[in-house]
Amino acid sequence: KGELRIQSLTFEDAGMYQCIAENAHGIIYANAELKIVASPPTFELNPMKKKILAAKGGRVIIECKPKAAPKPKFSWSKGTELLVNGSRIRIWDDGSLEIVNITKLDEGRYTCFAENNRGKANSTGVLEMTEATRITLAPLNVDVTVGENATMQCIASHDPTLDLTFIWSLNGFVIDFEKEHEHYERNVMV
Repeated sequence: KGELRIQSLTFEDAGMYQCIAENAHGIIYANAELKIVASPPTFELNPMKKKILAAKGGRVIIECKPKAAPKPKFSWSKGTELLVNGSRIRIWDDGSLEIVNITKLDEGRYTCFAENNRGKANSTGVLEMTEATRITLAPLNVDVTVGENATMQCIASHDPTLDLTFIWSLNGFVIDFEKEHEHYERNVMV
């Protein structure tokens, strides 16, 4: 079929390969370079976030994306405790750590360990819990006569350490209050 298969690659296999196809009418060539990539895990280009925020009762995914070849095996710890897959904690194949139903006890230092046959590395971040944002007064259905004005309210509670932004949409499309200021007006109550 014109295939070349190389098993158990070594660095000596790297180089320029040439395929030559010929028949009674002539000969043609095609070239390709084979690079052999091998490196121990490193977080130099993509370290873990130093501070990770997660909402109380919510879900968080902490990414672990070191550069490595071949693909490393991953493990995680919280402080000195080694983490394993369970009902609330899951280590994904790509190295990410997922935690669901976040509680105050989940706060702390999380370390991702990556190891392949070339070496090992780790990166650490701190998970902090925030109060979940909740809508305490949702907009109500309004019946209005054509030509009249309608007012809708939305009030939310949130963690005081975080900023809160309200975004209004109509039928799934975000309302641009600057472009549509003649039709829509936003009143912010403190």
